[in-house]
Amino acid sequence: MEFTPEVRIATDPIYQKISKVMPEIEWSVHAPYIHKINQLKKEKNAIILAHNYQTPEIYHGIADVAADSLALAIEASKTEADIIVMAGVHFMAETSKLMSPEKKVLLPDMTAGCSLSSSITGKDVRLLKKKYPGVPVVSYVNTSADVKAETDICCTSANAVKIVESLGVKKIIFLPDEYLAKYVASQTKVEIIAWKGICMVHDQFTEKEIHDIRAKNPGIKIIAHPECPPDVIKASDFAGSTGGMIKYVKDNQPKKVMMVTECSMSDNIQVENPNVEFIRPCNLCPHMKKITLPKILDCLENETGEIIMDKETIEKARIPVERMVAIGR
Repeated sequence: MEFTPEVRIATDPIYQKISKVMPEIEWSVHAPYIHKINQLKKEKNAIILAHNYQTPEIYHGIADVAADSLALAIEASKTEADIIVMAGVHFMAETSKLMSPEKKVLLPDMTAGCSLSSSITGKDVRLLKKKYPGVPVVSYVNTSADVKAETDICCTSANAVKIVESLGVKKIIFLPDEYLAKYVASQTKVEIIAWKGICMVHDQFTEKEIHDIRAKNPGIKIIAHPECPPDVIKASDFAGSTGGMIKYVKDNQPKKVMMVTECSMSDNIQVENPNVEFIRPCNLCPHMKKITLPKILDCLENETGEIIMDKETIEKARIPVERMVAIGR
């Protein structure tokens, strides 16, 4: 695709917004796709939902909503668009389908998975329920529809503690993130029975890395995602969901900050906080990075990568997600 004068003029306002995190030569490759995708969205009454871990050209260039998993689930339930394109991973596209079963939901790359989601199956949950009869199951939204269908209520990192305490019980089963389960356990008196799943991105961070960053950057604020190991969270100044981390930076405007999470998020948030210096720990999610502008364009043009689920699964799996949304943050 060509970077024509027409494309340059049409996309220049977007580029001016992200020019500090993207060189012009790179923009000249992305801009024709952005221009075409934004035109197609209008023609097809489509909406693009993008997770906070998407790259800046997607996050700022074509996303109608860019947010964390909870906000994306809520937006999917409210949209009047005919087509939802999920610039995220497979479980996020499934969740959009659960919340808007009458919509056509598309995923640009059907192999964009999640190490947490793939760590557990619906059969695993049924066995756990047999082992712990009567104990409510709380599943992180980072799970398949098959797992959600066996779940009492879902949560995100933004509301996990609130969800757990809302059940009014002494013990719960928490799936599938072992580290998030430990974080929740540190914030509540409810006994947590945890699964052994981990996020392949957040598991790479270490306490030593946090201390080394502090030593080299006096006064830095370090904010971590609850999917990180407990010692990393303890060594940080704040722990929260991607949405919570964004709010922390916006509200506090630290001179220098390190976001202990997926690398692209720092680029996206720097655009909106130009006075904050971001120290980037560049751990990339290989699944999120499978979503690219050419794949989004192909998906939207040809309406490929449609999420198909049977009616029974949708009906069962939607209930715990709706319960989560009703409780909110």
